Amino acid sequence: MAGQQFEGRFLGVLGGMGPMASATFMARLTALKRASTEQEHIPAILWSDPRVPGRPEGYAKRGPDPLPWMINGLRCLERAGAKAMVIPCNTAHLWYDDMAAAIGVPILHIVDAVVADLRRQGVNKGPVGIMATETTLKLRLYQRQLEALGYDCLVLDADLHAKYCADPIALVKENRFDEALGPVVDGVNVLKSQGAEAVVLACTELPLALPLAQRADLSVVVSDSIDALALTAIEWYEGRGG
Repeated sequence: MAGQQFEGRFLGVLGGMGPMASATFMARLTALKRASTEQEHIPAILWSDPRVPGRPEGYAKRGPDPLPWMINGLRCLERAGAKAMVIPCNTAHLWYDDMAAAIGVPILHIVDAVVADLRRQGVNKGPVGIMATETTLKLRLYQRQLEALGYDCLVLDADLHAKYCADPIALVKENRFDEALGPVVDGVNVLKSQGAEAVVLACTELPLALPLAQRADLSVVVSDSIDALALTAIEWYEGRGG
């Protein structure tokens, strides 16, 4: 009986992809949760393993397969008592079905979380810009679902993507956040000029390059996949999201 007091709805966080993104997710999970005492916050277990092989390289068979590493982390979280999982890495969701089949608890999908966030911000259809890794875009992780729901997806051309997405993602992984800010702002503005009513930061490195304080000046809705996933996790914990 005594041990039962330690049980409950623990959230498992499969992190390390990259490490600052998962650390930021934990901070935002706390910041976005309405609570009057510390005991009202969400019990969570973070598995942060930055040794997981690169997801774009692994998916393209240019490097080691990250799937066994991710499944190992999920199973460790499940054994530790997690009742649902989140993965604050968009590209990792290309293996979603395999990961979901490997464990016995749900994984809250980051694309579903972003769709909910767009609707929360009043963007229910129309043109939406997507900023993500080349692999996430090429395999249409977001486009498939958003287009099925009535959105039109806009992406940067190859040269602009390299300059405004790929380069700043690499800078964030090196903790060079200030250098990443300008290119990400430029990318958002290009998509806005192409007609985007919202821009999704669909790589969890990108919100780290574009702090909340800088977004008010953009005059376009920004959907931050870290915050979106944190809000979905809060809904799950409070019993509003299954």
